[in-house]
Amino acid sequence: MTHSFLDLTKGLAGCFLMSSPFTTSPAFAQTVVFICAYSPKEGTMGIVINRHIAKPTPKELLNQLGIKTMPTSNNFSITAGGPIENAHGLVLHTNDWKGKESIYVTKQIKLSTSLDILRDLSEGHGPSKALLALGHANWSPGQLEEELNNNLWYIAPCQESILYNKNFKNKWSDCYKSILTNPRKISLYSGEA
Repeated sequence: MTHSFLDLTKGLAGCFLMSSPFTTSPAFAQTVVFICAYSPKEGTMGIVINRHIAKPTPKELLNQLGIKTMPTSNNFSITAGGPIENAHGLVLHTNDWKGKESIYVTKQIKLSTSLDILRDLSEGHGPSKALLALGHANWSPGQLEEELNNNLWYIAPCQESILYNKNFKNKWSDCYKSILTNPRKISLYSGEA
């Protein structure tokens, strides 16, 4: 399975990147990244979606931010989104919530950075599904293309059932299954005939 540059110039934002099964670095092994922005000239920004943070809990985090929670508040999960600005929160969510600082990544998925979304989630009238990421990942122009050509990452279309799933341990294998590939059957080497 290889990737050509032509594959990347069309719609990488809104896709999943899955680390290669051969990645052994603890920072990237079995990692799934949701791509929020992609430009060959400006680089790539994404959020790791399968590194669950158990503490603080959503309720504890809201309390730390001075946001009161209600018993009926919409629950969301927290993930370590990446090494860049890891004290800064980014919320991926369904498009049924509108805020001033929300941007569309796809027609169904938005990205918000405002505390307003957390307030609305705490009051039970935020988006129907949400994932809060602390931090994000960046690639400089050309860096991701090189990593893809070296088979360090594989691309899969985003599925909301994976993106918002609270079973974080299965997200990586579920992404591979979504492209009908068993990660254990991928060859370390690829070539052209």
